[in-house]
Amino acid sequence: MKTAEKMIEELPLSCKDAARLALEMSEELGVRAEGLDKRGLICLMRRVMRLGVEELARQEHTVSFETAVWASVEARAGRRATTRRDLRHYARRLLRVEGVAARPLRAMSSRECRELLQAAFGGSASSFRKGRAMLHSVFAYGLRQEWCAENPVARVEVPQVKEREIVPLRREEVERLEVAVQLPEHRAMRLSLHLLLYCGLRPQEVARLRQQDVQPERGCVVVPGRCSKTGGGRVIPLRKREALRGCRLRIPRNWAERWRRLRRAAGFAAGQWVPDVCRHTFASYHAARFRDLGVLQLEMGHRSVDLLRSRYLNLPQVKEAKRFWCGV
Repeated sequence: MKTAEKMIEELPLSCKDAARLALEMSEELGVRAEGLDKRGLICLMRRVMRLGVEELARQEHTVSFETAVWASVEARAGRRATTRRDLRHYARRLLRVEGVAARPLRAMSSRECRELLQAAFGGSASSFRKGRAMLHSVFAYGLRQEWCAENPVARVEVPQVKEREIVPLRREEVERLEVAVQLPEHRAMRLSLHLLLYCGLRPQEVARLRQQDVQPERGCVVVPGRCSKTGGGRVIPLRKREALRGCRLRIPRNWAERWRRLRRAAGFAAGQWVPDVCRHTFASYHAARFRDLGVLQLEMGHRSVDLLRSRYLNLPQVKEAKRFWCGV
């Protein structure tokens, strides 16, 4: 007994405590410990202790929330410049919440994540959704690095965002744009305007196109994955291409500023312009004229027709759609 007491005298344990722990371990081992002699039992207990220490170290291994955030952003360094900019923007908004930067990633709960998102993005359901996606990706990266045991954001509810109605451009508004683009200072935007209105491309997609992507000889425009919002390519018919006769088939530099100037020249004030209205105009008149949501889905680059069904129910009159596409 004295020898045993001397062996553990540097520990805050008594011989009874040590004996109780050994007995509890033997009981937990159950059938694994049955029939073992003293040496075999000691070897098994040592193995269990080593594995237990390793597992404890693994479970406690983590980094600060700030470290995890920037590491997850850096892991997506190959994304487009605009995507990286958005990631950094949402990362900074999350990290501005007091006290969160130094929190161990593994220790953060779903409740804490919900409160964090509310503090950072509570003023807007749309921003909340984007911030939640950003936070979810941080923990997903942390899981892969074994910095956390779960993704607590998975249990944070996604708020419903009410889609605002986007009214397509009236024919007279389209004509204002088409008149303005014929002015000498705006002619470089003829192809761009055509692709926005009659091919349904997003402004960012038009700005990224290269000359070889527009193929009038094949009657189409190719939107490569490097240009598209979703990363998937698509091929769109180049309708009304006779309107492009004499047009230089190239996208000019300083595209965003040229697009703003063209809109102003057509009489659209900055506060009046809805960012997605050209794409919405294309989809609305396409659905009214051609009556094929499957084809429209492919040309728009949507994963399903559900969004089309929910957003394009108030279609223009068939006569208006014919005038848009045929000019009569």
